[in-house]
Amino acid sequence: MRLRHNPLPMNHHLDDCLRRLATDPAILVSVTGTRGSVPREAGAWMAVFADALVGTIGGGHLEWDAVHQARDRLRAQRTSADTWTHDVVLGPSLGQCCGGALTLRFEPITAADAPALRPRLATPLTPVALFGGGHVGRALVQALVPLPFSVRWIDSRDEVFPHPLPSAVQAEHSDPVAGAVSDLAPGSRVLIMSFSHAEDLDIVAGCLQRQRTQGDLPFVGLIGSRTKWASFQSRLSHHLPDRPAGHHRQGTGGDRRLGGGPVVAFAATHGSGVNKHWAGWSAKKCLQELYTL
Repeated sequence: MRLRHNPLPMNHHLDDCLRRLATDPAILVSVTGTRGSVPREAGAWMAVFADALVGTIGGGHLEWDAVHQARDRLRAQRTSADTWTHDVVLGPSLGQCCGGALTLRFEPITAADAPALRPRLATPLTPVALFGGGHVGRALVQALVPLPFSVRWIDSRDEVFPHPLPSAVQAEHSDPVAGAVSDLAPGSRVLIMSFSHAEDLDIVAGCLQRQRTQGDLPFVGLIGSRTKWASFQSRLSHHLPDRPAGHHRQGTGGDRRLGGGPVVAFAATHGSGVNKHWAGWSAKKCLQELYTL
């Protein structure tokens, strides 16, 4: 049985912007080009309303001046489609010592622009599939929410998910839980930490089988000790008898706890076999590794 509890992830700033735009015009200020050291990269944006500000282009005098320009236009009620740009050098005259330069684009927007703004401004989110609704899974969800990930949280027990869920998290009851592997989003980073070793094994096997046929799961992580992973390697030979042995790299820590956190073994899949895995890393360290992929 499959049951999903939450809508697809959304971008908080974008949602706020579009909600306000339904009743009030705004000036969209975007960073379109940069040189040298700057506070925000190209693509950063903020929407300036008469009485509100959504998003940021880096703060400081740079942002204050841009807001002032945008609100001058709003007060003049000149909300035509005319746009303008402004080149800014981040030096002593602005009270900012970044030393770089950037180009800002000012664009009047109204409710009529909303359908085009959503795909244009949405932050790309990397898909993460998290199997397991226990205390470690909950902690990882909280750690992932503010990061640019869309989280699909899966468990065979329907009652384990907290309510309400963050908007970037989609909870799913799947029984058998490994059945969810087949329709994971391509490119998903998979984290496996269910309440059952048997479930973990089935999920790992499903991921390796999918990797063999589709090659679209760049990272698969398994919670546990070196001993658990050694046992799984032996059992996986029955699921995938011709699975290449691959190679692996052990992390530091062995079977001991690091900083009071759970021991985690992570595996990154490549081709049809396991490319490498990390054992004995804390959950925080594993998140750092996941974020760099």
